[in-house]
Amino acid sequence: MANGQQGSVQGEYQSGVDAAELTLVIGNKNYSSWSLRPWFFLKMTGIPFNEVQLSLGTDFRQQVMQYSMAGKVPVLLHEGQAIWDSLAIGEYISEALLAGKGWPDSRHQRAWARSIVAEMHSGYPNLRREMPMNCRRVISGFQPGVAAQQDIRRIVEIWHDCRKAHHADGPWLFGRFTLADAMFAPVASRFHSYQVPLDALAADYMQTVLNTPAYQAWLAAARAEEEVLAAEEV
Repeated sequence: MANGQQGSVQGEYQSGVDAAELTLVIGNKNYSSWSLRPWFFLKMTGIPFNEVQLSLGTDFRQQVMQYSMAGKVPVLLHEGQAIWDSLAIGEYISEALLAGKGWPDSRHQRAWARSIVAEMHSGYPNLRREMPMNCRRVISGFQPGVAAQQDIRRIVEIWHDCRKAHHADGPWLFGRFTLADAMFAPVASRFHSYQVPLDALAADYMQTVLNTPAYQAWLAAARAEEEVLAAEEV
């Protein structure tokens, strides 16, 4: 994706937010797919924020409960309030900081985007289990199980439907960048790490995500991390 397209994404939004007002609490960048979603969303929309990174290893729950009693990342801190869960954070950012522009413009497109985001948020358990996010590895010859393959086919189907309907409006699922793209960003990372065979349309969308300066910054930080979590290594 060209840098000009990246700039046009940020130019669509008027956040008016000072970095001191916003803090995102995340886990390890190499492993935490849920943390990537709001981090990528904020970076792509140009909203400045502070970052607190916690280790998913020892004493993780005790650390994160300083910010949210849910005991999980990500957590967004804004105006004295804690918002947890990546989808809730995305909704909050769109409503409070982007005047609703985190979603597509039309009612029909918003309903479609919310449907696929909800499916992503609650679904694909076999993909998650067999192919945990691991940004710094590229695994050749990996063979997902039958159930994980079904998850992969469904995700590719979603990408096809969205891109075919909106390709004239830009490179993202709904033309311009939205929360839907942020929610699928960890899938793009997984597809690359596990070298999932993709057709041209799906591969092009995956590269649209991976080639952004935002994802490249996340990836560089993930590669610099030294902690290894054995349970996340396939």
